Amino acid sequence: MAHKHNHNHSHGHHHGTSNKKALLFSFILITFFMVVEAVGGFLTNSLALLSDAGHMLSDAAALGLSLLAFKIGERQANTSKTYGYRRFEIIAAFINGVTLIVISIYIFYEAFQRFMEPPNVSASMMIIAIIGLIVNIIAAWVLMRGDSQENLNIQSALLHVFGDLLGSIGAIIAGILILLFNWNIADPIASVIVAFLIVISGIRITKDSIHILMEGKPSHVDVKEIKKQLLELQGVEHVHDLHVWSITSEFPALSCHLVVQDSIDRDNLLMKANDLLKKNFSISHCTLQLEGENARIQEECEDCSH
Repeated sequence: MAHKHNHNHSHGHHHGTSNKKALLFSFILITFFMVVEAVGGFLTNSLALLSDAGHMLSDAAALGLSLLAFKIGERQANTSKTYGYRRFEIIAAFINGVTLIVISIYIFYEAFQRFMEPPNVSASMMIIAIIGLIVNIIAAWVLMRGDSQENLNIQSALLHVFGDLLGSIGAIIAGILILLFNWNIADPIASVIVAFLIVISGIRITKDSIHILMEGKPSHVDVKEIKKQLLELQGVEHVHDLHVWSITSEFPALSCHLVVQDSIDRDNLLMKANDLLKKNFSISHCTLQLEGENARIQEECEDCSH
């Protein structure tokens, strides 16, 4: 019994250069200001600034890891890694997501200590926080010009920067309250709010990366609808062993078996099936196996024997 296969590999790699440039610029900017903010937080005794500097340290590491992921992802596929190394981007996103959660827990702990004994905090922290806000806005803007909507690695790096941006806003508000009302407890309160927002982002990015690593289906794909539309193609009698997964967040893949009428033009059917999957579901990497009508009869008999 003959089977016919088709492998469509028309995915592109145009995003890489713009993403790498955005990450490199943001990495340099964030690393430089991290040092400034850490020194400022130490001199002003501000947990909001120190926690934000600590988060910036994680940002620098996250951006560096994301850059490394893109570099490794450029390596060509081989007999050992037949899909290449692009999935390292998802591993980087997972590490970044976990880092966000760990940093948030640490900030919660430090803030709790300061709630017990609120220290004196210099309102001059607000000046450093304003500069930090500007730096983070620039870094976020640069990263958003990359493929932040599609690439989970860029999304995780962007979430780190957004966390810093929120930290700077929190430090500014705390600085205003300290300056006007001498309310030093505003510093740990601001830290807790920022940590809460960061941990939500960390959980989401970690969950999304685990979903991809576990071969979960892409969120935009409806498997039942794919099967329905494939069955509507002329000559298709049955669809089975349908699998949809992602190599990376922007590289969905599909494989399935189509039982077709013996009289159908299989080359033409393959072309129509691939066009349908690419146009209606944005899936360009497809492996389709066409089987004759006898294949389904044989499979049904084998199922009955069990």
